Formats: sequence, structure tokens, C-alpha cells
Amino acid sequence: MRFIPGHTPTTDLTYGDVFLVPSRSAVSSRFDVDLATADGTGTTVPVVVANMTAVAGRRMAETVARRGGMAVIPQDIPADVVADVVRSVKAAHPVVETPVVVSPHDTVHTAMTLIGKRSHGAAVVVSDGRPVGVVTETDGSGVDRFTQVGQVMSAEPTVVRLEVLDGDEGLERAFERLHHSHRRFTPVVDDHGVLVGVLTRIGALRSSIYSPALDGQGRLRVAAAVGINGDVRAKAEALLDAGIDCLVVDTAHGHQAKMFEALAAVRSADPQVPVVAGNVVTAEGTRELVEAGADIVKVGVGPGAMCTTRMMTAVGRPQFSAVLECAAEARRLGAHVWADGGVRYPRDVALALAAGASQVMIGSWFAGTHESPGDLHEDGTGRLYKESFGMASARAVAARTRGGTAFERARKALYEEGISSSRMYLDPARPGVEDLLDQITSGLRSACTYAGAATLDEFADRSVVGLQSAAGYDEGRPLPDGW
Repeated sequence: MRFIPGHTPTTDLTYGDVFLVPSRSAVSSRFDVDLATADGTGTTVPVVVANMTAVAGRRMAETVARRGGMAVIPQDIPADVVADVVRSVKAAHPVVETPVVVSPHDTVHTAMTLIGKRSHGAAVVVSDGRPVGVVTETDGSGVDRFTQVGQVMSAEPTVVRLEVLDGDEGLERAFERLHHSHRRFTPVVDDHGVLVGVLTRIGALRSSIYSPALDGQGRLRVAAAVGINGDVRAKAEALLDAGIDCLVVDTAHGHQAKMFEALAAVRSADPQVPVVAGNVVTAEGTRELVEAGADIVKVGVGPGAMCTTRMMTAVGRPQFSAVLECAAEARRLGAHVWADGGVRYPRDVALALAAGASQVMIGSWFAGTHESPGDLHEDGTGRLYKESFGMASARAVAARTRGGTAFERARKALYEEGISSSRMYLDPARPGVEDLLDQITSGLRSACTYAGAATLDEFADRSVVGLQSAAGYDEGRPLPDGW
């Protein structure tokens, strides 16, 4: 990456302070751009779901990995639960989506509650493992909530056999079948008629565009985080035994002695997966973490939507400059960095990668989706939302310290650097995490074509960046509501 001549920065920069300049390009289509990363994590799109309790869970991890990204399960999740999540993600099909399942005898209330857990908009009614019907939110509208699903479902649904979905031709045939039958959703069964999953029209399209992030055995990838306190080696070994594909050693201030001790403990467990450590914002911090054993360094202090660190402590650094400096140092050492926080729009993802990051971590942006943990709430005006909170908030600290005494937990709860409760509204046009991934990767692919880059490495090498005023940034905003 280079700055336009005459645009040499004299101060640290955020993503909003800069823009990308178009260059001569031989890349004519966004579909010619390869978004696979080269940091050893095996992802095919450079998006990592941040290890936030309100964001990264079983459904999120599975869905994002199916589209090429990876989620990091938070450190405050018990080891046995993490192992269960990993088993579930590894067992998920790389193409066919996991269904919402109910029985004919379940109530409409139960079905309506579960349907919101995924973006399908429907549940499969199953008896003896076989689909006998489909129920949607429309089916449950205007009926008593204790009515049995079997009374309102659409019976004898059309199904697709798993074997016909092999390759792009199979996906295209399935899409055409759904399109001509005016259906957007169909159960998928095996040779014995047992439910395997579901396929939607848009899911068939996505599976022809995205490549799932798969391990050496063809299973979806998932990462997990460990903190720097307690028996770090034992915790790391438990995560590695569970089968995680990437280990994230995580603390808000990664440039400290306890982090180096934690990295030594992790390395003593001989992890055969990439080890990520952070967070830092300087070349010195990056260098010391790499020398201590990190393959990837997490960059970012204070830019997160739920983080109050900068306002509480004045500590942090504008994210674009932090990523630019840390990525250059990591590259010199043969390592990589993840840009963690500060992303609000697809443009910010492109800028982080132009600055040299191998991946971009996204948290709060994904909190308001069907796939994030937690239940959907309605705000009284019909708008749906989920609750989100920062990982340094009193709420998150209480979860991490639940094994301590009441006195110790109360003392720690006095000090927080994060928001404990925030409403993250679902965008009606993009209510699922896959909808947001479409938006992000579409913008990123186009940015690569403007830079003349067919890969992310070329993008980081060829990008030309300029500085802009607040008015320049505002000029780039669309006016969706007119003048």
C-alpha cells in the first residue's frame, strides 16, 4: 500500500480519514477475485467473527464457516460447552443448511420461537426423522399459540435429495426447481428419506459463489479463545483436544508480561494450529508477541462499538494507522495481523485489508442477526433486536468470574470498560449474517477490481490511499431518502 503523493499523514488515521484511489486494472469481474487468506487459518473470505458472547456461538460459527469465514468461541464459555459447539459445527454439512426442527405435536408458540434462530423463515416438521411438513411465520399468524403445529403446517413438502446437489450444476438445478415451483425453501433428505438439512434459493446461489472454510477432513472450521489467567496450558489443551482449528490468546492489553507467560504456556502444549494473540497497536507490541510465539497478532484497542476504553482511559490508537504499522512489522517477521474493531461499513473491511491485515474481526455488526446467540426481542414498534454487550463490561466480567467469591466478583464489577447492554436492531433488508457477508464481500471484491488486484496479497500491495476531510467522507454517503 502507498499514499498518494502529497498525502503523507501527519497524524494517526481512522478508516474514515482515508479513501482508496482507483488504479489501472485487468480484473474485469468481481467474481475473478480470490478472497482466500494466506495466514494459515484456511478461511476463504477474510472475515473472523469476534469472540464476543453476544455474537459468536454455535449457529454463527456454522453459518459463517459455510461461507468461508471463521468464528471465535469466547473464552468465558465452559470447556465442555465449547467441545459440544465444536462437535456440532464439525458435524454440520458444508453446503446444506442446518434446519429448525419441530414435531407435529409441538405448539405454534414453540415453532415461532425457534424460527427466529435462523434466517430460513420456516421450520421443518419431522416425524421419525422424516420431514412431514413445513411451518412458516405466516402459518402461525392469527392462530392460538397453543395450537399444535400439525394443524397449521403445509403437509407433504417437496424435498430434494442430497445426492443431486453435488457441484454447481446440482445447485443450479435445485435453484431452478425452487424458482419454478415458487418456493424459496425445501427440506433436503438422504437416500432413506431422513432429513439432512434445508436448502433455500438464495442458499443455492451462495453455495455457488462461496467456498466453505474446511479443515483437512472436509469439516467446517471453528476457533476458540483462551484468556491469560489461571492454568492457561490446561485450558488450551482442552480446546485443542476439542478439535478447534485456531487458538486465540486474548486480553484487552496484549503487550504485557502475563500475555508472554500465557503464550509460553500455549506453545508448551505444542499446538498444531495457528496461534493468535492480542491486542496491541504498535510495531513493538507486534514484534514481541511474534517473538513470544504468536503466528498472528490481533490489532485494536478501543475502536469497538461496545468499547469505552478510550473514553475511560484515553488509551488506544486510531485503527487504520495501528493496522498499517503492525501489519508492516508482522510482514517483516513472516507473521500476520487481524484488524480487530472499528468496522462499520464494507469500506472499512477493504481499508483494513489494504493496510495489510490478513483478516478483519467483526463483532457488534453481527450481533443484530438471526444467527447471533440470544433471543429476538420486539421493541413495541414492531422492530426486532438482540442485546449486545462489550467483553470488558461488568456483564461480561461477571460471566468470566462466576467461579470466584461474591466479594471478588462485586469488586471487579465496579470497574468496566464496555457497554453492558445495547440494542442491536435487525436490518429488515439484511437480517441474517449471510446477508451482511454478501454486502461485505461484494464491496471488497469491487474494491479489489478498482485496485487491479485478483488476490488479497495483490490488493495490499497495489492499493493507493489518500487522506480526506470529514466533508470528503460525508460526500461519499448516499442519500437514500432523497434531497
